[in-house]
Amino acid sequence: MIMKNLRSVFMGILSGNPQNEPLHYGEVFGAWSYLLAGKAMVAGYQTLLNHTGDGDLKKLLEDVIDAGKTEAHQLEELLKANGVGLPPTPPDRPAADLESIPVGARFADPEVSAAVSADLAAGLVTCSQIIGQSIREDVAAMFGQFHLAKAQLGAKFLKLNKEKGWLIPPPLHLQKTEK
Repeated sequence: MIMKNLRSVFMGILSGNPQNEPLHYGEVFGAWSYLLAGKAMVAGYQTLLNHTGDGDLKKLLEDVIDAGKTEAHQLEELLKANGVGLPPTPPDRPAADLESIPVGARFADPEVSAAVSADLAAGLVTCSQIIGQSIREDVAAMFGQFHLAKAQLGAKFLKLNKEKGWLIPPPLHLQKTEK
């Protein structure tokens, strides 16, 4: 029985169809953890949307939320197809009136934009790590798509941050050479 199962696993790996290959533990952990964090971020961004007054930032936040939901759907399908239980999904956050949030308790638009920009940058690293550890081409390709989408959203946030004057660059290195 064990030999038959091993043979079917190896035949799946050699068949050229990645869906016939089992996920290895790293792929399962990477996809499951990414899904858990992504679901939490969607809920967090829905909350931050309530704190946002700038129309351009609102639009980008909505794009990030949509991308997160799309990623979650793809990952849920992958994990379900491979018999992996799904992490919990936080409930959608209700819309709130910005003016009803006291000024001292409100996140400012530059803070919201900086936080999401940092999350996108961290997401790029995470996607790259999962791509690098994947042996299934479909898993690597899926995280490659996520990486590309995050890079595009990150570029939009960078442009927005520059246009709005919200970008705070690190100290610039202008070393002068001595003669």
